[in-house]
Amino acid sequence: MEILNKEFFKEYKKYPEKVLQFGEGNFLRAFVDWIIDDMNTKALFNGSVVVVQPINNGLVNKLNEQDGLYTLYLQGLKNGIAVREHKIVNSISRGINPYENYNEYLKLAENPELRFIVSNTTEAGISFNENDKLEDLPQSCYPAKLTAFLYHRFKTFKGDKNKGFIIIPCELIDRNGEKLKNLVLRYAEIWNLEKKFIDWINEANVFCCSLVDRIVPGYPKDRIEEVRKELGYEDQLVDVGEQFHLWVIEGPEWIKNEFPVDKAGLNVKFVNSMAPYRTRKVRILNGAHTAMVFVAYLYGLNTVEEVMNHQVIGKYVTDLVYKEIIPTLNLSKEELEEFAESVIERFKNPYVKHYLMSIALNSMSKFETRDLPSLLQYVNINNELPSKLVFSLAALMEFYKGNRNGENINLVDNKDILVLYKEAWANYDGSKESLRNLVQTILGYEKNWKMNLNKVKGLTDKVTEYLFYIENEGITEAIKRVM
Repeated sequence: MEILNKEFFKEYKKYPEKVLQFGEGNFLRAFVDWIIDDMNTKALFNGSVVVVQPINNGLVNKLNEQDGLYTLYLQGLKNGIAVREHKIVNSISRGINPYENYNEYLKLAENPELRFIVSNTTEAGISFNENDKLEDLPQSCYPAKLTAFLYHRFKTFKGDKNKGFIIIPCELIDRNGEKLKNLVLRYAEIWNLEKKFIDWINEANVFCCSLVDRIVPGYPKDRIEEVRKELGYEDQLVDVGEQFHLWVIEGPEWIKNEFPVDKAGLNVKFVNSMAPYRTRKVRILNGAHTAMVFVAYLYGLNTVEEVMNHQVIGKYVTDLVYKEIIPTLNLSKEELEEFAESVIERFKNPYVKHYLMSIALNSMSKFETRDLPSLLQYVNINNELPSKLVFSLAALMEFYKGNRNGENINLVDNKDILVLYKEAWANYDGSKESLRNLVQTILGYEKNWKMNLNKVKGLTDKVTEYLFYIENEGITEAIKRVM
């Protein structure tokens, strides 16, 4: 069977490299790169994406083997009709691993046609590492890598204000563009870079806050043989996403002139404030995703569709959304419930196998971003704890024990989080007192929560109680106590 590459794909086109992309994972390929491919197809953009692998292990070698090509399946409701379609995406020119070719990475900054920078390095990616230095090859965290890249650009073009970038991070954290810019400026300061460079960052570059929305299950490992037969060629990077997509970009109106997504008829909005869109999406869609993972996976389920069609867990998630999340949001009830209905319909998409473990990456920071605000606001409004959100928090702690019915759970998170849980569970002796100590340790980890959650009235006791039930009765029995 032939391999997908430019020799096989006769319609292959080469475009000028206009976009630098940090991240080569399923989401960006099913979202940003698909959007750019669509604009190219409609003769609106004429640009390609250079992908930079943000961590040492990744997919750029596979991308380069396939000349940046991959097959994207979009499956779900389209204008009310269930549609399953696929196409070869031809918007990525090449991939670079800065851990192996740092000079090639920096050389990208010398390309005068490069204009956009996008990223998705997970919620944990926009972070600060005080040990990163300008001389590192490369720096460890994304903002440091970006600062070094921008500095090389600044020096190459001698501070030309026309050689700045439109920077649109897609990480799911509030005010992502502002936070990324602040970290870049912080690195510029601690690295003692000249004031003219700091002025160039502020005056020549636009950091947009953005919100992305598309469920992307990614590589269809459970049916890849069927996919190969259907395609008739070998593709190591097959990607699967839903039909629905939304990109909200907060930035100057003139960006549309250079990035004319609106003319392509895509669901991309340029707005003055993305706050209402973000709050609604993060709390309801992403909040439900994260809250369901630990409960459902420990229950024995593996995909989002299984969850929503399950008599017990499906009702658990629906009740959590309508009774504990929606009442905390400051938007019209009608609008929120309409959005929630669309989310639940998307969760039930029969075409998409969205594995719970693919959502479980960096779950501690995700819970802090997506679910903790709803939990705290519920307490503020009702002066009582939301039982299902608290139960999900207890299930998170059980999940990070790393075992499901004798089967190891492949936990993926920052090293400090994994060490925290490993030590906390190692000190557990089976007693409720030691379980409470474990809960206090986790709730008191302010580096993740940005506060000591033990100070939330009754939370330590309630999480301990639920976790004790999960430990001693199993998740199947324990969940009955909150239903």
